[in-house]
Amino acid sequence: MSAFLQQVPALIGVVVGALGSYLAVTLGDRARFRREQAARWEDRRLTAYTDYARSLKAIISVLFRVSAHFGNDPHPQPLAPAEANPRLASASEARDQAWEMVLLLAASEVVDVAHAWARTIAAMERFVRDETRDPDAWSALLANQRLARERFYAAARHDVSLPAGHPGRFDTTPGP
Repeated sequence: MSAFLQQVPALIGVVVGALGSYLAVTLGDRARFRREQAARWEDRRLTAYTDYARSLKAIISVLFRVSAHFGNDPHPQPLAPAEANPRLASASEARDQAWEMVLLLAASEVVDVAHAWARTIAAMERFVRDETRDPDAWSALLANQRLARERFYAAARHDVSLPAGHPGRFDTTPGP
């Protein structure tokens, strides 16, 4: 019996070492899983944000061309409203689908600014559908849209831990 008692401390050491090793591996695996899961969701949010931005940009591109048709925008390729309607319908459908992903995955701040950007584009669309001819009013709508877009991109970048980016303002006046 004394031989067994002499080996008890060694057995206790083996059991404690095995438990410690098990706990270290388990905690490490949990932490790694959480990091990987967070990265996957961050990637999905980024995809949702880019899909939403692309869908809104498709609408804006058509609106620029229709507005040029009415003399409000200097776009070099004017587009008649009748030709624009199928494009706007398709782009609006893509926006609606992308919006659902934003609603599902985005932080509430991003949803708010995404909705604000969509509202500014809706105002631009009303302007064009009403066949308004007022370049100054169109310029004001464009300025609002650009500001809303900047806010969306800033919120989206913050949500997916990206550094601040370019505001996207480009001088479109012809050079010398």
